[in-house]
Amino acid sequence: MPEITPKIKINERELHFDYIRASGPGGQNVNKVATAVQLRFDMRASSLPEDVKTRLIHLAGKRATSEGILLIEAKQFRTQEKNREDAIQRLIILVRRAFVKPKPRRKTKPTKSSKEDRIKAKKRRGEIKRGRQSKLFD
Repeated sequence: MPEITPKIKINERELHFDYIRASGPGGQNVNKVATAVQLRFDMRASSLPEDVKTRLIHLAGKRATSEGILLIEAKQFRTQEKNREDAIQRLIILVRRAFVKPKPRRKTKPTKSSKEDRIKAKKRRGEIKRGRQSKLFD
């Protein structure tokens, strides 16, 4: 069972693996052996807390399908075992990132003096540009 935190683990039954042929170099072996791994993780049906699921769907981006299935493809290594471990490791990292709650944004207002400074700078800039205009348009 992949461990996310000491208390939270993902059940192996929630992970589905498909083995496919990897693209790229590898000689004759690349056309015969299915070493690349596709990890499918159904985020909506998982045992994760609801708030984590919503953050995970957002973090997954293009890797998530419209049905809420996270698809991770690992084809870096030449063996199924290493690619499988790599896919699980990438899933764990993604889920750990989803457990971090974003810091709430506090609305701020510009100060009165900063508004005045901005207006003064705009007027100064306008005066500079007005000085560039030719006398024909006056």
